[in-house]
Amino acid sequence: MIMRKILVTGATGFIGQYVIAELLHRGERVVASSAGREKASRFSWFNAVEYIELDFLMLDMGKDYYNFFGKPDIVIHLAWEQLPNYKSLFLYESNLPRHYAFLKNLIQNGCRDLTVAGTCFEYGMREGELTETDPSEPANPYALAKDCLNKFLEELRKKEGFFFKWIRLFYLYGRGQHPGSLFSQLEMALANDETVFNMSGGQQVRDFLPVELAAKYIVSIALQKEVTGTVNCCSGRPVTVEEMVKTYLEKKAKTIQLNLGYYGYPDYEPMKFWGNAKKLQSILNE
Repeated sequence: MIMRKILVTGATGFIGQYVIAELLHRGERVVASSAGREKASRFSWFNAVEYIELDFLMLDMGKDYYNFFGKPDIVIHLAWEQLPNYKSLFLYESNLPRHYAFLKNLIQNGCRDLTVAGTCFEYGMREGELTETDPSEPANPYALAKDCLNKFLEELRKKEGFFFKWIRLFYLYGRGQHPGSLFSQLEMALANDETVFNMSGGQQVRDFLPVELAAKYIVSIALQKEVTGTVNCCSGRPVTVEEMVKTYLEKKAKTIQLNLGYYGYPDYEPMKFWGNAKKLQSILNE
């Protein structure tokens, strides 16, 4: 049996590290790419992959990146600079044109199967259950850049005819997450034996997934060809942030007083929204 070669960009990112581990667990041949070999070499999977360094700030569009990466059968594109600064204009002024040019380069030089990470923020400020057929209404630079990239690639797909899957990620959590994230801050408070944890009012309704499970879903979406287009990567289960934090503490058998309302609610996301997981389940149940 000929093994598929799968390129993962953003290999050392929060999600990428888990996606690579899942691909290796499934026996796939992995080409991992990130901006720095030194950081990549610290991961347990480093010697099990073919590592090719690429800094997206140093792209050369005169290169054939499909051949540069050894003609991968499938590309999972997770790279994206300057997160979680969702309001930075850099995200659509610089990231958007650069990442589109890179992916277009891959496609026009031979790539025929592309999966790209998007965001639930593409739905904008809409509340309630969000389905892939809902129109996108991005309300911050990060969401706008991702939404435009999705639309650009969809137009390119019509011309080039490749398999294209766009994964809208909801709220992931786990080891390796940005230190400013909710659960990273909670872990730090617990590690420091703090008695009080300052947080928002906690009444936002969200859709949470552990990153290990999200990685399994991402890989399942990427490795199949039957279901294409936009796919929500979510649990499909709405839960308040306060409930989620309490459940998290219970599972770890930890206690800390929650100082609800210390922080205000973010202005770049709606109060209550979660994903419809039916399309995802159609892939997982195949």
